[in-house]
Amino acid sequence: MILFSDLKRQNKLFKKKLMAVIEEVVDSGWFCLGEPVEKFEEEFAKFCGKKYCVGVNSGTDALMLSLLAYGIGKDDEVIVPVHTYFSTAMVVSNIGAKPVFVDIEPESFNIAPDLIEAKISKKTKAIIPVHLYGQPSEMEPIVKIAKKHKLAIIEDCCQAHGAKYKGKILPHTETGAFSFYPIKNLGCFGDGGAVVTDNPKIKKRLEYLRNDGSVEKYKHEVFGYKSRLDTLQAAILSFKLKHLPEFNQKRRRLAKLYTQLLAKIPQIKTPKEMSYAYHVYHLYVIRTKKRDKLQEYLSKQGIGTLIHYPVPVHLQKPYRQQGYKKGDFPTAEKIAKEVISLPLFPELEEKEVRFVCQKIADFFSNL
Repeated sequence: MILFSDLKRQNKLFKKKLMAVIEEVVDSGWFCLGEPVEKFEEEFAKFCGKKYCVGVNSGTDALMLSLLAYGIGKDDEVIVPVHTYFSTAMVVSNIGAKPVFVDIEPESFNIAPDLIEAKISKKTKAIIPVHLYGQPSEMEPIVKIAKKHKLAIIEDCCQAHGAKYKGKILPHTETGAFSFYPIKNLGCFGDGGAVVTDNPKIKKRLEYLRNDGSVEKYKHEVFGYKSRLDTLQAAILSFKLKHLPEFNQKRRRLAKLYTQLLAKIPQIKTPKEMSYAYHVYHLYVIRTKKRDKLQEYLSKQGIGTLIHYPVPVHLQKPYRQQGYKKGDFPTAEKIAKEVISLPLFPELEEKEVRFVCQKIADFFSNL
């Protein structure tokens, strides 16, 4: 059996060292914020080439608190790609703002910059480019549009730890939100997230917002949230961060092997790494018109796959109720019917990649 993602392999590989990290936190008796959180924040900010990092309890909260820190709220509009995880749009709705959806590019799966400007109104306050599957969005035209219309940019880097745009680690602009959900390229042992930024005002607001509106005990400056990165998770992330470049290199090698082995199957379209991108392959996503039958076949062969994401955001029930319908975003809708994610994680073996590819070849040869 080849699982889609097998965290047990990594945990087994680093078990003794990880248990020592956990034991140190347990022995300290300190489980909320504290020195391990500050240490990780400093390390991750440096890794991303940013001045500051604020740890929070999830990637979802990283996005939501970033929006609030930039003063975005009721009746404002935020540009969001329509092919992404639901949370990217959900957080905009949850703070009383309106996500304004934009279709995607068929090759990168990321927001199409040339479609953004037509969606901007007087109410538009920000753009959230999503670096989907580990591949950066095309940022330079987005930056130009944002400057022209005086919009904030909050980069959704939740699937792009260590990805680079034109040689520079993301986020490309001032602020980026990250998730440390366990199967991410940098994952903890539960939920976790962070915002990195170069803006000291945003950093200060985030520190208030994540901790009940307070940075000093029992003194509350604003209405905030309970959204702190756990001390234990921060310690685990500090350990794993040292290995992230190696993990990403392994993902890239396996992705390259997938692409080479699948290249001769005409019914499949393999991922395209854009010229401006250093893709870290959080997911290896292929396209085929026979997606559902292929997934069923691979399952019978003991190969785990997932579909990211079978229903575009605008066709999820809460947004359908707002009047969105099929046909509104044709590229995203077409891709949603064709994409399938193959097993990919740093501990996956090359022989397993070859096995997966052979089974895919067998499937198409028998059609």
